[in-house]
Amino acid sequence: MNAMSNVILKITNLKTHFFTRRGVVKAVDGVDFELRRGECLCLVGESGCGKTVTALSILGLIDSPPGRIVDGEVRYDNLDLVKCSARQLRQIRGKEIAMVFQEAQSALNPVLTVGDQIIEQMKIHLPMEHREARNRALSLLEEMGVPSVERVMSSYPHQLSGGMKQRALIAMSLTCDPQILIADEPTTAVDVTIKAQILDIFRDLKAKRQMSLVFITHDLAVVAEIGDRAVVIYGGKNIESAPVSEIIGSPKHPYTAGLIGCLPDISQTTDRLASIPGNTPSPIDLPQGCSFHPRCSKVMEVCSQREPAQIAISQEHQVSCHLNQ
Repeated sequence: MNAMSNVILKITNLKTHFFTRRGVVKAVDGVDFELRRGECLCLVGESGCGKTVTALSILGLIDSPPGRIVDGEVRYDNLDLVKCSARQLRQIRGKEIAMVFQEAQSALNPVLTVGDQIIEQMKIHLPMEHREARNRALSLLEEMGVPSVERVMSSYPHQLSGGMKQRALIAMSLTCDPQILIADEPTTAVDVTIKAQILDIFRDLKAKRQMSLVFITHDLAVVAEIGDRAVVIYGGKNIESAPVSEIIGSPKHPYTAGLIGCLPDISQTTDRLASIPGNTPSPIDLPQGCSFHPRCSKVMEVCSQREPAQIAISQEHQVSCHLNQ
């Protein structure tokens, strides 16, 4: 099977803007990437770079107004999801493309039990009786490593720990055996032990179900553990994409190198962690030229004048940086 026929999701020049009183917020301003069948693609970057808005745009979950997809394609198999009707999107969302949201407490309905919410998801998309749906819900929770599944099924979200809520949310996303699962920072609000367990769950899902994963994170250590390929996003654009081994071992963009440099290193004797100077730019007023140039240690005159074009370092490695041109 050639590479193109293996692509299940293709994002081309996606632009999602929010029209506010303060100005146009260019949250996503030209993102491109491909997701292949059975792979884990990581979207990487600091908070505010456009990762979550990219994911919400794929599923048509942007609040309008003030948000709107102003350009680009989100091609799933033979469908452009940007042009799909609300009815078509409802049929795809949750059934063929599912999402695990960052804040499990916010994503779960506080007035319904966990069991009712998982069962409701199946009843929406599948011709299934209540008893069959309940048994499948119990089975999914067991697969997620949930102890005392009957108790968890009858519990409300506030009665569960953060890790347990996250497991329930993952179980809910799997009810219809989606082809694509989007996970938005699923390890952010849990401790180190639970984080490792949740990463194990996603590894198992990919291996056993041959599921395609879009995994959103700011942590390159997580990318190294779970990812096949990575797309680094900054200022609403993808600035570097490559197999994870190349991203970690041979980053070509100073921002990617900066993210790697921020990882804790037990071999270093200094008490201070490295950091990237400055802050992510406001999406209302992005810098001219390369949006990273005000924070870049290798800035050149051309960086503030012209946006760098994307060039191919190799067949699988692309980067947008004047240093490579």
